[in-house]
Amino acid sequence: MSQARRRGAFDGSESGRLDRREFVKLCLMAAAAVGLPASAARKMVEAVDHGLKPSVIWLSFQECTGCTESLLRTSHPGLADLILDVISLDYHEALCAAAGEQAEAARRRAMEEHAGKYVCVIEGAIPTKDGGIYCQIGGRTALEIVEETARRAGAIIAIGSCASFGGVPSADPNPTEAKGAPQVLQDRRVVTIPGCPANPYTFLGVVLQFVTFGTLPALDERGRPLFAYRRTIHEDCPRRPHFDAGQFAETFGDEGHRKGYCLYKLGCKGPQTHAPCALKRFGEVGAWPIGVGHPCAGCTESHLAFRVPIHTMVKIEHPTPPSTFPPTTPEHGKVSPVATGIAGLVGGALLGAGFRWARKLDEEESSTEEVPS
Repeated sequence: MSQARRRGAFDGSESGRLDRREFVKLCLMAAAAVGLPASAARKMVEAVDHGLKPSVIWLSFQECTGCTESLLRTSHPGLADLILDVISLDYHEALCAAAGEQAEAARRRAMEEHAGKYVCVIEGAIPTKDGGIYCQIGGRTALEIVEETARRAGAIIAIGSCASFGGVPSADPNPTEAKGAPQVLQDRRVVTIPGCPANPYTFLGVVLQFVTFGTLPALDERGRPLFAYRRTIHEDCPRRPHFDAGQFAETFGDEGHRKGYCLYKLGCKGPQTHAPCALKRFGEVGAWPIGVGHPCAGCTESHLAFRVPIHTMVKIEHPTPPSTFPPTTPEHGKVSPVATGIAGLVGGALLGAGFRWARKLDEEESSTEEVPS
């Protein structure tokens, strides 16, 4: 990007472009998202100022394009700002101006010019049955393309649940033997950003850290960035107070559901779902399943997403008092006539024994009193 182009991007001279303040704010947010200090944000700004934008090759396979759609809906930064000012999106089937042989040539050119430095983003599952013939682009299988592109990449990011662990395409009966990128690229470290769709700001934070410092954020055992996937939705859910108070929606549309009570009994997978949905909204409207009254489907978890029925309740990873289903208005027990009769007999016997014992003590004390002389 030329110096003039960068000045235009940051001084507001072009309508709709990021001004300097907005760009610095974006970098601050990205740095904070990955747990880096403000000084790191300044280095991110300097890196982009010097034209160190990461080259991104975005591969699309068995998917619904939902993660790309999520990227398209960002406004801070907008898509044009993201592609032209923050990253260099050199290949993306859905967004390329070129098509056919020209698009494939652009991918190969980016691989040559930025070998060892570009970011390979994978969206969608990869079919492996029969040599991967069930997904082909330009006469080549997805399996061939991903192995070729990932081999020379500086970083590999699997965005969305399908790319992270197979998602919908790998659900039973999985006729194409679809797999996630980590399962196919077992000899490479793959950063997974699961979600259906994934949060684009999590993606941005990972990419900016890589291009600025040449490092990746701390990951969990499934390759997910800890800054985004360390905690469960249940821990930060805005409906959590209702859970602790024992206030649950029992059926869709009942009084508790209309009042915004906890959705756990309706099958919410939040207690086992590690994701930042409750804290870092996306889509610019703040809409997410629990926010609109639908239980979390656990889309970031390979053992839950598209495997466990929506209505099935899951165990709570971190139980906290009160118990899972504390009643809001406890039912008071009733005493039956038989119990009343037994209690009366027992009480009467105790009173009678007490009376007799007191009388006996009184007689003994009287017999031992001295007669005055």
